[in-house]
Amino acid sequence: MGIDPYPAAAFLVSHYSSQILSEYKPELNNFQEVSLAGRLMGFRIMGNASFAELQDSNGRIQLYFRRDDLCPGEDKTLYNTVFKRLLDIGDIIGIKGYAFTTQVGEISVHVSEFTLLSKALKPLPVVKEADGQTYDAFSDPEMRYRQRYVDLIVNPSIKDIFVKRAKIISTMRTMFDQRGWLEVETPVLQSVHGGASARPFKTHHNTLDMPLFLRIANELYLKRLIVGGFDGVYEFGKMFRNEGMDRTHNPEFTSLEFYVAYKDYHWMMNLTEEIFEKVTMTLHGQTKITVGENLVEFAGPYPRLSISEAIFKYSGVNVDELSEDELRAECISFGMEVDAQMGKGKLIDELFGEKVEANLIQPTFIIDYPVEMSPLTKKHRSKEGLVERFELFVNGKEIANAYSELNDPIDQKERFEDQLKLAEKGDDEAMAMDYDFIRSLEYAMPPTSGIGIGIDRLTMLMTNQSSIQEVLFFPQMRPEIMKEVSSDQDFISAGVPEIWIPALQKMGILTLDALKEANPNKVFNDLGGMRKKLKIDSSMPSKEEVTAWIS
Repeated sequence: MGIDPYPAAAFLVSHYSSQILSEYKPELNNFQEVSLAGRLMGFRIMGNASFAELQDSNGRIQLYFRRDDLCPGEDKTLYNTVFKRLLDIGDIIGIKGYAFTTQVGEISVHVSEFTLLSKALKPLPVVKEADGQTYDAFSDPEMRYRQRYVDLIVNPSIKDIFVKRAKIISTMRTMFDQRGWLEVETPVLQSVHGGASARPFKTHHNTLDMPLFLRIANELYLKRLIVGGFDGVYEFGKMFRNEGMDRTHNPEFTSLEFYVAYKDYHWMMNLTEEIFEKVTMTLHGQTKITVGENLVEFAGPYPRLSISEAIFKYSGVNVDELSEDELRAECISFGMEVDAQMGKGKLIDELFGEKVEANLIQPTFIIDYPVEMSPLTKKHRSKEGLVERFELFVNGKEIANAYSELNDPIDQKERFEDQLKLAEKGDDEAMAMDYDFIRSLEYAMPPTSGIGIGIDRLTMLMTNQSSIQEVLFFPQMRPEIMKEVSSDQDFISAGVPEIWIPALQKMGILTLDALKEANPNKVFNDLGGMRKKLKIDSSMPSKEEVTAWIS
């Protein structure tokens, strides 16, 4: 028909649906020349006049098409054939027209001309609503995560999660910029993985002929910048950990880390309370929000418990008085899986996760960890064997991890050597020795406090989501098992006349298995509509014939 289904020319958009719906006033006679672009999400074909629904990035609005307005001359092809038969749900069009109110009071756009901007070759899942009930929802999690683009089209509320995620980051960025701290970028490919206890992804650089690691944290590079003279630096960045996956862990995740000179972990706790209160207010207009089944208050101050106090409170075990072997025996008595490779710090961490975490619903600082658990943290100023560290827990999950940073190069080297001993015992999450980082400390790093905040988990909290996959546009998944498409000859062998094969494919029936699982009545009814849409010059098969194809 001479219509390019993918035209190259720009289409000028003058307004968005939400603007017209919120600002149109019949008495003002405004929005009399508008141009919108978006995706067709529904049709109501009614002879010489029809309605359709257009979805753009801001919402949906009803369109009104009248044949004689679109085709003022004798040729009515644009309406009778292009609009009524060849456009599909999912097609992207541009329209020009004017706003008006229908007889039932719905604000709509009367279309004077339209242009096909992009043809959809695959059918969208059609989500229907009636009497407050939703039917045929695109709700299967695996399909939604694999085809997030479809999820965003047919479930527009999903966009709100990611809009809030962006607001979380922008709110914190504004707070840091106002304090004069510098946003920086540090290497993702690192020759020494460090800054956290985790198993890294390993790769190889061909030109340098050397192994490299995707970073598990950016901590050690940010501290180098504090050594270099910056008073405050921060980075929102992707981290990668070659570990298990569950509802709160993805191998690729986003973390904020920032470091401020001449501060300690007490100062950082106060600032953390301020950050979380500010973020909650920005997103919700209040500091008390629902998370799961709980009402969580993000206004400070938050309770502060040492890790040993927390374990004793919820398990009755006094870890301060137990040796490594005694602690291992206690863990085993609770039915926990532990092994000989786990040092005392690892055992404490496991016991805390087993007995304490789930109880920490309201924001709570767990402070003063054993030195074995924190190889990058300054030793406690008054408590032997502990370090000045805190983790923030909300709704049973860790959200932030912070220290008074270790700046003694001699102590730091000894801590790294202890990590090497753990690695020799089989701990594949132990840190590696980083001689360059130690050298940077030998040039003197000022007293510093730093923190890491998981952006994905924070977004889960602020949007009341129980799965990390819901707050990632494209979560990591196993490779998709692609279904084969049956050939035309396969369909013909099953008794399907060749002329009806394109209709079945257009209906989403691409394989013989899909055909055998189909409902004969639905296939028969859908073929009637597809015959008209595709202008199939053949009489309809009988219901018995369609049933024979399927059986």
